[in-house]
Amino acid sequence: MLRLLVLPLLLCTGQAFSFEIPENKIDQGKVLAQNKPVTLLGTGVSIGQEAPNFKVVDSSFTPVTLDKFKNQPVLLSIVPSLDTGVCSIQTKHFNEKVAEQFPNVAMLTISADLPFAQKRFCKTENIDKIQTLSDSVWHNFGENYGLIIKDMGLLSRAVFILDETHKVVYKELVPKLSSEPNYEAAVTALKALN
Repeated sequence: MLRLLVLPLLLCTGQAFSFEIPENKIDQGKVLAQNKPVTLLGTGVSIGQEAPNFKVVDSSFTPVTLDKFKNQPVLLSIVPSLDTGVCSIQTKHFNEKVAEQFPNVAMLTISADLPFAQKRFCKTENIDKIQTLSDSVWHNFGENYGLIIKDMGLLSRAVFILDETHKVVYKELVPKLSSEPNYEAAVTALKALN
């Protein structure tokens, strides 16, 4: 009788299916927070490979996958949290200074913020040219791109550019979480798509 009660209890708590996400070996030791290396979890992504698909949610909790942007170049701007200074600057920069130059490119900002927080941020900061997407539900993006910061649950700051076939043509894993990405290098990579 006791055995019959334990299995449903484990199933309800999720303990029966818990697993660990492996460490990202491709980008090991490449990111610092407060001058200390952070461990990134998930599968790392390299330039030249086909970009992994992902499943995130928009401001209405509607699932969005990379497949939605089929035959379209994509800029992925990844930030730890929109409610921090550098993440806000990065998102506003791509919205105000980059998106307008490349109307054929899907501009996406992805963070682990809840969709409610992202929606509030976009309204307050007039973010209207890029789409914010949340990895808070399944952490699928972070796992597939190797960007989950261990013990924090946030995504590491990065920029990826995918061509229209969704091959990775540009990758910047920002070495210090508190630093902005190299906007000029990203714009150069976007120009090379044409």
